[in-house]
Amino acid sequence: MPSIAKPVAVHPSLHRNAIGLNLRDYEGAMSTLCAGCGHDSITAAITRALWELSIEPHMIAKLSGIGCSSKTPTYFVSGAHGFNSAHGRMAAIATGANAANRELTYIGISGDGDSLSIGLGHLCHAIRRNVNMLYVIENNGVYGLTKGQFSASADVGSKSKRGEANRMAPIDPAMLALSIGATFVARSFSGDKEQLIPILKAGIAHRGFALVDVISPCVTFNDHSGSTKSYLYTRRHMQKTTEADFVPPASEILASIGQSETTTVTMHDGSVVRFTAVPKDYDPTNRQQVLTYLQENRDAIATGLLYVDESVADMHEMNRTPATPLSQLPQEKLCPGAAALHDLQEEFR
Repeated sequence: MPSIAKPVAVHPSLHRNAIGLNLRDYEGAMSTLCAGCGHDSITAAITRALWELSIEPHMIAKLSGIGCSSKTPTYFVSGAHGFNSAHGRMAAIATGANAANRELTYIGISGDGDSLSIGLGHLCHAIRRNVNMLYVIENNGVYGLTKGQFSASADVGSKSKRGEANRMAPIDPAMLALSIGATFVARSFSGDKEQLIPILKAGIAHRGFALVDVISPCVTFNDHSGSTKSYLYTRRHMQKTTEADFVPPASEILASIGQSETTTVTMHDGSVVRFTAVPKDYDPTNRQQVLTYLQENRDAIATGLLYVDESVADMHEMNRTPATPLSQLPQEKLCPGAAALHDLQEEFR
């Protein structure tokens, strides 16, 4: 348990969302991570995204594996369902939970070690099944809980705190996801909430598996000179592929966005969004072009919504499950008895 509890007092001036909740209603326990950890910035972005989407806390399921990243779900939406699984098994647990209750909003928080080493196989199959969930990888290139060894996402030549350089090629979660058919792939930086929040909102709203790789510097073991996942290196090498914002379904708003200029548009809720034209040759719906772009820009950290495809069926559509969640079906439908099993077996004789 954290030694410091959050105060229960809520300032009366806090804004409320569409269901009458304020931002504090989407917070969790006090963080016990290192001061300055990028993961806490991700927590703040998730909290804000869920509040802005007006999702009821009890309709949220948050899951994690093992590692510094696995602590993050404790720090947002204390009123949500939660499950901390074994190392690398979060994707499998999320798949099973989603199969049983499709009505919940699933948010999986993982790390580069949890997802790209021991959990790599489970991650790949969750992508293949297009499980309807937001899957956030808090990517810092090291194993923070075991004193800073290189993880599978560490870049070649990146130096550890002790000075030795990594020699093994990294696994890029965005490239991996694109290569096996992911329907939503994005990358951001924990220090850029302006970009990260709309990406998270879009990922939550996506029908299918939404992978968001977030570079999240480890201030204790991987924020030094020579690291390619430090705050300084990431800020110097960020290359935004798109200007991201999320617009929920509503009546159509039309605007003309000229080349090399910014267009201001007033949204339905009165907020103002500024759009900037992106390079003509970048198309986030063309998988091969996105792969080529990432390969040609390996020296930069391409951030933004990298790829999206809304046409692919999700896990429930593929398996033709009923619209009613399996957890709500009566026992006689879930288990129709020996006679129904006998008739099914006869079909295979």
